[in-house]
Amino acid sequence: MKTSGTWPLRVPVVGLLLAVLVGCAPEAGTGADADDPAAAEATRIPTAGAAASDRWLPQPGSSWQWQLSGTLDLTVDAEIFDVDYERTSAEEVEQLHRGGAHVICYLSAGSWEDYRPDAARFPDSVRGEVLDGWPDEQWLDIRRLDELLPIMAARMDTCAEKGFDAVEPDNMDGYANHSGFPLSYDDQLAYNRALAALAHERGLSVALKNDLDQIPVLVDDFDFALNEECARYDECARYAPFIQDGKAVLHVEYEGYPDFCARVPEGFSSLSKPLELDAERSAC
Repeated sequence: MKTSGTWPLRVPVVGLLLAVLVGCAPEAGTGADADDPAAAEATRIPTAGAAASDRWLPQPGSSWQWQLSGTLDLTVDAEIFDVDYERTSAEEVEQLHRGGAHVICYLSAGSWEDYRPDAARFPDSVRGEVLDGWPDEQWLDIRRLDELLPIMAARMDTCAEKGFDAVEPDNMDGYANHSGFPLSYDDQLAYNRALAALAHERGLSVALKNDLDQIPVLVDDFDFALNEECARYDECARYAPFIQDGKAVLHVEYEGYPDFCARVPEGFSSLSKPLELDAERSAC
């Protein structure tokens, strides 16, 4: 979802991740004890995981469908489907695979959603301000790696068990929003890199969702990008690092902004969608 207030609603990776996470975790007040195996596992830094050659990597210009509400339409003519990790069954993922599509697993990594089965795993202390326009979601204190990474790892386990090919973690720019926490640029870098490593550990490719300001330093950590409304806000050129690296940019403009296709850079995979992200779509 677009969360920058516009509508309601690379250094070796592992080395930098070690440095940043070790520095950030104590500041978040976790107090993890190195002598406590459970605490150590909770804050374990993910490894790089499967090599890129072993993961599915979306190709620039691929056709795609993004559906997060309504009855899932498996008949859409698209090479990529981006669907909800919880509501989409392993059988539906397999059906899409049989039709030749690859499937992305949507989950929110930066917000608490009150309707999720694992909602009770999030302590009150990590739940901040309500997302503008989304009354059933609250920003997360992404400095609390001890609390959040095990939950996100479990969600990505679900993605992998159902046979998904990739993961789309949403709300990855809390530091740039009114989250209720004093989140910094470096806090967000550490969390986003940890999420990418969790996905790669499971053989899943991973999207950088929005978070435009950190594209130059995160493009090496992520396999593709997903953007909302860069044409409307004249931001699409900021995805040049992904395009230059031969990585896909999946892009959506919401209804009410017609004739945007001519403004989209070559190599983008662009759609017009209703805000509720049902089955309706119009591709450039």
